[in-house]
Amino acid sequence: MKILNFKNYIICLLFTIFLLIIRTYDPFFVETARLKSFDFYQRGQEKVDSDSVCIVEIDEASLDKNGQWPWPRNIIADSVVKAYESGAALVVLPILYAEEDRLKQDDYLIDIMQQVPVVLGQSASTKGKGTPVPRGISVIGSDIDNYLFDYPEAIGPVKKLGESAAGVGMLATAPELDGVVRRMPLVIQIKGKYYPTLALEVLRLFGGEDSYQVKADEAGILALRVYGMEPIKTDFNSRVWLNYKYNIPTISFIDEDWSEVQDKIVFISPAAEGLTNTVPTALGTKYSQFVHATTLQMMIDESRLERQDEFIIHELMVAAAVSALIIITALWLPYIWSLCTILVSVFLLPYIGNKLFESNLLYDFTWPIFTIFVTWSFATFVRFVQENKSKRQIKGQFEHYLAPSIVKLLQKDPSKLQLGGDTKELSILFSDLRDFTSISEKFKSNPQGLTKLINEYLTPMTGSVIKYQGTVDKFIGDALMAFWNAPLDDKEHRINSIRCALDMFDLLTKVNKDLDDNSMTLRMGIGINSGDVVVGNMGSTQRFDYTCLGDAVNLAARLEGQTKNYKVGILLGEKTIEGIEEYFNFVELDTIAVKGKEEGIKIYTLLSDTGLASHGGDTKDHEMFLHYYKSRIWDEAIKMGTKNKNKYPELSEYYTMMMFRIDYLKEDDPGEGWDAIYRLTTK
Repeated sequence: MKILNFKNYIICLLFTIFLLIIRTYDPFFVETARLKSFDFYQRGQEKVDSDSVCIVEIDEASLDKNGQWPWPRNIIADSVVKAYESGAALVVLPILYAEEDRLKQDDYLIDIMQQVPVVLGQSASTKGKGTPVPRGISVIGSDIDNYLFDYPEAIGPVKKLGESAAGVGMLATAPELDGVVRRMPLVIQIKGKYYPTLALEVLRLFGGEDSYQVKADEAGILALRVYGMEPIKTDFNSRVWLNYKYNIPTISFIDEDWSEVQDKIVFISPAAEGLTNTVPTALGTKYSQFVHATTLQMMIDESRLERQDEFIIHELMVAAAVSALIIITALWLPYIWSLCTILVSVFLLPYIGNKLFESNLLYDFTWPIFTIFVTWSFATFVRFVQENKSKRQIKGQFEHYLAPSIVKLLQKDPSKLQLGGDTKELSILFSDLRDFTSISEKFKSNPQGLTKLINEYLTPMTGSVIKYQGTVDKFIGDALMAFWNAPLDDKEHRINSIRCALDMFDLLTKVNKDLDDNSMTLRMGIGINSGDVVVGNMGSTQRFDYTCLGDAVNLAARLEGQTKNYKVGILLGEKTIEGIEEYFNFVELDTIAVKGKEEGIKIYTLLSDTGLASHGGDTKDHEMFLHYYKSRIWDEAIKMGTKNKNKYPELSEYYTMMMFRIDYLKEDDPGEGWDAIYRLTTK
């Protein structure tokens, strides 16, 4: 039995919390897995025969007998008569009759529909046709317009047909993100008017009402009610989960015996290849009339599947509780106990989910199982690392990745090897070669040459950091990170970091002159920011570095990345220049908010001595350009920018970029409330 390491338990618990947070955001892959698990329930359940709905299919044999589609509507009218003579309770024609019959048989069908009730179909679309028939809805509670599926147009029946029909229902479906239809909207809207889908319209006829009742609150739709039936609970978009448990009786249109339709709602619908659309369902591809018939039978039986909002909380609680148990067994008890726990969980949860499904409750255990399994794997790995850490610790390894000055401090005070750090104001510098990918491509067949090039570049840059009393933090490929004011105090850390940046550009010029390949020129971007960060030994108990962490570090890296966009070599954060404005010729460029932040910060660059000489140190015209830009005086800003391209040649490309942005803002003016903050959408 192992002694429980509380710190490791917290780490594993935080990891579990992270997995649970992912579930609350419900990304694509999580939702897809959940929906597929619901399909698994659907396929495994025992099927029952529908006792209220029947489908009469216009199949290939029917076309062979009656000719090509569309048929004259007197044939359909005769089939309506035949259905009622066979004892049908109601006839539904889920067919779009948006145009008059070319064989002039509409009057005959209208005459039949005026004698017996018939429900016609209509459809949402992008282009309207025919005369769609809306249906009044009484709303109890909040407005529902923002929650219904909204379509631009509809295809309705010919006006006379629509007026003669007992009801007209929408043939709309609402596929999930993977294209499978698992939920059916009961009401949709088109241009502010409400339209029931086919199944709901059929239910309305049984109640003998002209409209429906919808109950809603600020979160969306709660339920719909048809007179004579219990309220139908829906999701916030008026959808119900479909229960594909029914075997819908089906007969051919040309069968002589239609006794199957007695006392049933009959769907007379095309089913021949190419005559009607198919719909992906949990049971595979089905004709659309099957989905509408299933929806209707399900609501008649009141056997709708339910997935309430609180189910998510239940699933998260199960995942959290079992994961906590897994962590304890994995970190504390013998390995066999954690293995047994994970096996029981993985097999038991799907069994429970299936039993709940038999009660029409949709619980998802895919993410709980994933969370439990990954937590077990992580906790087992943490324990393995803990038990073997002494084997992986090698004396003397620190000098290979710590600066010599840091090693001396650690030799004097070994307690500094403990993880952790202090909060301290630092100036952080990030540098990176531009277009390094294209440079690397030139060395595809000569990787040793690329290594030599990087070494020739980084060696003088590292020397510059040390020269100006900085600490080289790390190298990431061609990138360099350094900071000032740690581990030794440096009151002039801001000045030294900027002097180092200027020196690095001078050194880059020398490196380019010494390159063997004169056709290649290295270019560099540098970002510098100052602020309070945590500095100290960071990492794991087996391996750590002396480094710094915090928002100021992240911002310095972001500034380096933006040098390319702002067409300058150096970008500085506003805190870096505080109190040292007299030492350098700083120039404000913009106010930006980095990705993930709302608050804006001013960014600066600095002009070289040569640049100062070319314009006499006068930056008033640049300041006027920024004034026009921030005041939304676009035309004046463009004029000033054009002028400044000649006056400040070092900022010529910057002005080109800004004027391109201004052209865009002119077309889409941000308005009086604009805060003049440019919000970055990438890192």
